Amino acid sequence: MSQKVYITGVGIISAIGNNVGENLASLKDGNAGMQQMERLQSVHKDKLPVAEVSLSNDELCSQLKLPNHISRSALLSTVAAKEAISNSGIDIHKWRTGFISATSVGGMDKTENFFTEFLADRQKGDLKNVVNHECGAVTEITADHLGIRDFVTTVSTACSSSANSIFLAARLIRQGFLDVVVAGGTDSLTKFTLNGFNTLMILDSQYCQPFDENRRGLNLGEGAGYLVLVSEKVAESMDQKPEIALSGWCNANDAHHQTASSPDGTGNYLAMKGALKKADLKPADIDYINLHGTGTNNNDIAEGTAIKNLFEGNYPPVSSTKSFTGHTLGASGAIEAVYSVLAIREGLIFPNLRFETQMKELPFAPVTELQHKELRNVMSNSFGFGGNCSSLIFSKVIG
Repeated sequence: MSQKVYITGVGIISAIGNNVGENLASLKDGNAGMQQMERLQSVHKDKLPVAEVSLSNDELCSQLKLPNHISRSALLSTVAAKEAISNSGIDIHKWRTGFISATSVGGMDKTENFFTEFLADRQKGDLKNVVNHECGAVTEITADHLGIRDFVTTVSTACSSSANSIFLAARLIRQGFLDVVVAGGTDSLTKFTLNGFNTLMILDSQYCQPFDENRRGLNLGEGAGYLVLVSEKVAESMDQKPEIALSGWCNANDAHHQTASSPDGTGNYLAMKGALKKADLKPADIDYINLHGTGTNNNDIAEGTAIKNLFEGNYPPVSSTKSFTGHTLGASGAIEAVYSVLAIREGLIFPNLRFETQMKELPFAPVTELQHKELRNVMSNSFGFGGNCSSLIFSKVIG
């Protein structure tokens, strides 16, 4: 069944804001979220900046009226998903509604706390901190809080996870299985993640500079983002018709390396090309690309090369909003999908902060100042470990 899939609501929490309005204001004002670690306790505290959500676990629990053993990933997820539903103006319980959430961290933050105590003394450590360790538990906690039971599942494909959750939602709607899906992802900062990325030697000890010739690596961040996707049937029932649709998507896996993209951007190219085909668009139809743009040497050259080859001299404006939020891992695809929707709604192209020098391998450079421009089609890229690459295209609904 071929039908449009509309976006009716968005919700987000990140280092640059606790809701959509605060995030948009930070994007407009150029306020980045990187700083010295405050909540995460690490031996790298004074060496590696991160982008932490400002609210503590206690504050999140109090806001949501949830017990304090709930993982940070689940708390962030619930905040953002609730905002997306509220923003949509839909009574989700009147429709066949699904919840598809992505994460790579799961409840690991609480598990780390447990083992710190347990390894010091086998009689210590609260077992409540380990029961929600796995990724699916995070999804189920949020789904239960939202009262969604028709369809609930978890996606975990590294940094493309929440982009994949969004287009899985679209596929289920187009095939008539669901009417409404709340889709996105969440991840919180953990010592395991920080140490793992540090071992790969791809963390920046300064604030990251995506797509800059002198880039040094990425800054880790945390947060959650969700979209409410609906069928044509639901859209037709609304007093205010949706203005934006998810028009294209594609996932490709080049399987080049466990943690690195192929140097020539094979998977990136195939994902973008496939998304254009799905949307029935040409490269010249894309008005802005929200880059995956992590700031690592490997990612930026791979993504840049793929864009150079696909867009062949007709390059749209590009920028990496990870220069604001840091790399939020499994949540990044959804957070950047929210930004892509906001870009169309507000007619804005967001700047690539701290850019100084164009990469010598590329014939284009990212946007460095906020631009006001009517946008019809925005592409959002999310490329993960193992070569798992996904691209989404959001389009303004005409007529």
